[in-house]
Amino acid sequence: MQNDDQGRDGMDDGQPQDDAADPRGGRGRSEWAYDMLHEAIREGTIAPGQRIMEVELSVWLKMSRTPVREAMRRLQAEGLLEHAPGGGMAVVVYDLRAIGEFYATRESLEGTAARLAATQADETEIHILSATVDAMRALPEDPRMHARENQGFHEQIYRAAHNRFLLKSLRQLLNFTPLLGRTTYNAPGRIGAALAEHEAIVAAIRARDPDRAEEAARLHIRRSHDSRVLVVSDDVRSAAQKRSLRQPLPGLAKTRG
Repeated sequence: MQNDDQGRDGMDDGQPQDDAADPRGGRGRSEWAYDMLHEAIREGTIAPGQRIMEVELSVWLKMSRTPVREAMRRLQAEGLLEHAPGGGMAVVVYDLRAIGEFYATRESLEGTAARLAATQADETEIHILSATVDAMRALPEDPRMHARENQGFHEQIYRAAHNRFLLKSLRQLLNFTPLLGRTTYNAPGRIGAALAEHEAIVAAIRARDPDRAEEAARLHIRRSHDSRVLVVSDDVRSAAQKRSLRQPLPGLAKTRG
């Protein structure tokens, strides 16, 4: 992992630097460390369940341990990191029950956002939503590419709802999406199905039909939950298969002897 800000921070030697030598002060460096770690978790560079050590992150970010420690504490307070057995921190892993709670909350909030957007969005915002769907339709069948565009699509609905408290709540909720594992676009057929669901949401917003917009958004999130369960279940099976390949079956050594 590379840091593009070497020149800015004066850390070309690849060694952690003392914060006292940084004219921006510790708070600026802590904020930057937080942003870098949050992005790494969001992009999957640091995976759910992965253990991270303060000293390793310090070397990666090319800064002293103090701002790294502050950034890790902030991520822990937000529920993205937890103490790991044996020391250090680990990215939180959600079980199926927690995933269900996440999607139940998201369904309610997303439905409200779509309902509000149907009455509050201006013509420019509706045009942007349509253009985003068109852009997604032109993408290749790449789950990660669709996941990135999907984030922008939902963000546009949140803004079009014109409710600052709802916007803040949804943004905070979606901070936890990286903890759920691989994107739902890895589920078979999900790319095409999600595109059709997005089109239905936009059509309802354009028609200024709040009831239909809310139901379309709720249905979209319910189906996203179904796809999430499929992806998580597949990951669990794959992990179990890998473990079985590493460990001989009981009694195998005896039969060979």
